[in-house]
Amino acid sequence: MSPLISPLAGKSLPPDKRVDLQSLLAAYADLQPDPAVPAQRVAFGTSGHRGISFDRSFNAWHVLAITQAICEHRRGKGIDGPLFIGVDTHALSKPAFEDALQVLAGNGVQTMIARGGEFTPTPAVSHAILVYNRDRTSGLADGVVITPSHNPPDSGGFKYNPPHGGPADSDITGWVQERANALLEGGLKDVRRMALAQAQRAATTHEHDYLNAYVADLAHVIDFDVIRGAGLRLGVDPLGGAGVHYWAQIAERYQLDLTVVNTEVDPQFAFMTADWDGKIRMDPSSRYAMQGLIALKDHYDIAFACDTDHDRHGIVTSSAGLLPPNHYLSVAIDYLFQHRPQWSATLAIGKTVVSSTMIDRVAARLDRTLFEAPVGFKWFASGLFDGSLGFGGEESAGASFLRRDGSVWTTDKDGIAAALLSAEITAQSGRDPGARYRELCAEFGESFADRVDAPATQMQRQALAQMTPRQIVQTELAGEPITSVIDRAPGNNAAIGGIKVSTKSGWFAARPSGTEDIYKIYAESFRNPAHLHHLIAEAQRIVDNAIEPKESS
Repeated sequence: MSPLISPLAGKSLPPDKRVDLQSLLAAYADLQPDPAVPAQRVAFGTSGHRGISFDRSFNAWHVLAITQAICEHRRGKGIDGPLFIGVDTHALSKPAFEDALQVLAGNGVQTMIARGGEFTPTPAVSHAILVYNRDRTSGLADGVVITPSHNPPDSGGFKYNPPHGGPADSDITGWVQERANALLEGGLKDVRRMALAQAQRAATTHEHDYLNAYVADLAHVIDFDVIRGAGLRLGVDPLGGAGVHYWAQIAERYQLDLTVVNTEVDPQFAFMTADWDGKIRMDPSSRYAMQGLIALKDHYDIAFACDTDHDRHGIVTSSAGLLPPNHYLSVAIDYLFQHRPQWSATLAIGKTVVSSTMIDRVAARLDRTLFEAPVGFKWFASGLFDGSLGFGGEESAGASFLRRDGSVWTTDKDGIAAALLSAEITAQSGRDPGARYRELCAEFGESFADRVDAPATQMQRQALAQMTPRQIVQTELAGEPITSVIDRAPGNNAAIGGIKVSTKSGWFAARPSGTEDIYKIYAESFRNPAHLHHLIAEAQRIVDNAIEPKESS
């Protein structure tokens, strides 16, 4: 099940391989899911419900049912403040927004839509919720973001953020999922909605200036004086995403030499180069998807990109090109905890179990507690909210951190702030994050890491998610004694949805994707590339042995 790199990877897709938008939108409106078919039911993964209208996994019925379920959840929990709603640039996001608005208005929910129909990034929604709820104990706000994140142009997505501003935990999403499926089974007869034109004019529908509220507050998380004073030449590619109009405002407000290299918004994302499998993904951590910005690396002192809802970042340096996410997370943590004097000495560092061990070594040198959680940013939301975490980061290029004064900024991933931090790091130290990572390697040893993505059926994904330490019968891995096998995260004892096997100088972790029909093997070696390849080869054998019998039974 080794991944096969498509011959289209890193290249522009020919027109006949791009999504047919007219057919996609027709399928969203016309096709009804069959709740008796598991793949057509509402299913919340690590970041909400996602699907494709052609597959009857993201259609109008799903959005209507999920929105009604969220309205009922709000009433049951006494959440009666406004609901902030954000929308990205995927083709399915606009009709999904319109359907959601009809239900929100039909349920009398005070709904905050973007002024002038502007696209709204995930961090701007989280920020709006937290600012509104500051010092409040009642009348709390929550939010919805309509986005499938970096997933292909034919995808749709819908996620809910409760009053803490971050991704909803499984106790909430489980209830919403169950209720939404019950509404599907009932033919939507219990869904309250009104006509779109009426919903747009409803007394409960209000415009909110997400863009200026977020941009004006950024100075409380990023030191723009340092960036401006260094005279850095900055480049940014919004990848056609929801923050496309935010960057020019950031440049103007903070007087930065910042060039937006592409302002195009195209629901086909035809300007993108294809990912490893020949599909378009707006993934700023993929060297295949980021070919456009990588080619411009020598034009800027530092350049960056964000995915479609701007909750992920990609950092392109003149010294090292596109940085692997783990490299940048390590550098960002090392920098922040030494350049935020108002931060508490007790703040911990949040990372996922599949993030680099380099972070562990940096945390130990900083004398900071490490909070190691399963994949999913929801695990960091409460710590960022209550100020016990200074930073939360995922191996998939998602991160957020506190304001400069140590108070909460966002509790969802913020690709904009993480990208701008790379400019602050470069300006403050005179070295870009690529060079700073080389310094960490000189101090702690060089890390060699990779992630393997391979196709997997739903049954295979389920088998992998249910793996336990008992299934690992080997005593050695890549020539070293196995020191630990875990299926629960050390930080909170939550199930990691897969397995992690470690030795003295390396580890691998295997888990199914929560959003696509693939599985992922992460591996890291602190020895050499040959050792890394050995780790991956043995990991794949272990995974294949675990999931193939389930597939054939």
